[in-house]
Amino acid sequence: MSDFLRVCRVCDVAEGGRAVFEVEGRFVAVFHVGGRFYVLDDCCTHDGGPLGEGRLEGFTVQCPRHGAKFDIRDGRVLSMPAVADTQSFPVKVEGDEVLVRLDE
Repeated sequence: MSDFLRVCRVCDVAEGGRAVFEVEGRFVAVFHVGGRFYVLDDCCTHDGGPLGEGRLEGFTVQCPRHGAKFDIRDGRVLSMPAVADTQSFPVKVEGDEVLVRLDE
């Protein structure tokens, strides 16, 4: 899949916030920080925890289950107990729509 798909409207995720949406049967966490949008797989690589429900501090999201931290800009794991990155996706904004490309 290489096309960008609508994930939400810009107004659906407040600045400094996050929300979870389903796109093509996949749950993704959308973060709005510093005027930009970032999209990660809504799944902690440690045990599948919902990253979209985690605490967001700057560009770091903390999994609500066991505290693993990830960089929302690229999905890079920042702290244990997770040891693997989570998937991040390309994002663009067109008008008032947030679009994501779910490359496999």
